[in-house]
Amino acid sequence: MGGFSRLRTALVVLAWIGACAQAQPLFSSLTLPGLSPANPVPALQREPLQPPPRYRVIVLAGEGCAGMGPQLARALAHLPHAQLLVLHKPGVDPQAASADCAPGFIQRDSLSRWQESVRAALRADALAQAGSAPLPQLLVGLAEGVDLLPGLAAEVPRLAGLVLLQGSGLDPLEAWQQVDEAQRSDAPDSSQVQGRSLRYWRDLWRWHTARPLLESEWPILQLWGDADTQVPAIAYLRFAVRATGRSAPLCTRRVASGDAGAQQLGIWLEKWALAPEQGLCSASLP
Repeated sequence: MGGFSRLRTALVVLAWIGACAQAQPLFSSLTLPGLSPANPVPALQREPLQPPPRYRVIVLAGEGCAGMGPQLARALAHLPHAQLLVLHKPGVDPQAASADCAPGFIQRDSLSRWQESVRAALRADALAQAGSAPLPQLLVGLAEGVDLLPGLAAEVPRLAGLVLLQGSGLDPLEAWQQVDEAQRSDAPDSSQVQGRSLRYWRDLWRWHTARPLLESEWPILQLWGDADTQVPAIAYLRFAVRATGRSAPLCTRRVASGDAGAQQLGIWLEKWALAPEQGLCSASLP
């Protein structure tokens, strides 16, 4: 269940981000249209703690069935001037602390279905925001959510940049080589490997993340921990090398093992929101 471990690692990063925050923001639940009326996208939203809002952050939750609600009060309290929207996979309870999946979830789960569900949700959200004051927006991918960023960035009006948390930016085929033999076997799609169906892995093997990210026009802020056992440091370094010469900037930041340096993310984003025209990466430089 390597993917679920990667999500837990990412949630730890988010917990680091808000470890020293004292405010306890309130998140309200809502549902947005998904791939079908029977499968809406559950979400959490929060208004800024210190109005008026300066920017908006949309988070794409990663793999697993645990909701992010129990983590968010502390983890995102460091963004006092941001409106927040956190999208979960259909069938996930955003407030559930348990990682146990509902019956049938694993067989339905695939990256392509998740992407199309998010696409529908983002379009509905854009319509809902049309009458509001225009705000720059950031699209944040958490673990598996990173793989969705390049295919969904165009759905976010006034997008100022992409944020990668616990995702190397490489294609899944390259980042998950340990399941290659299983997905190439003759086993049925319903078979399970590392807590996922082979249908999920076979869909993932056809997925491309690196090239669309590298060719995208938006700045990318990438935060990663060097203690991540699921995505090795070499994967992040390889992606950074490939990004050399990219037309839009990539600013990648390593978090040392046991270091609360991820709290810097909140400082960077709040600094950027004061003068977003200067660019996402310029605000995050030391």
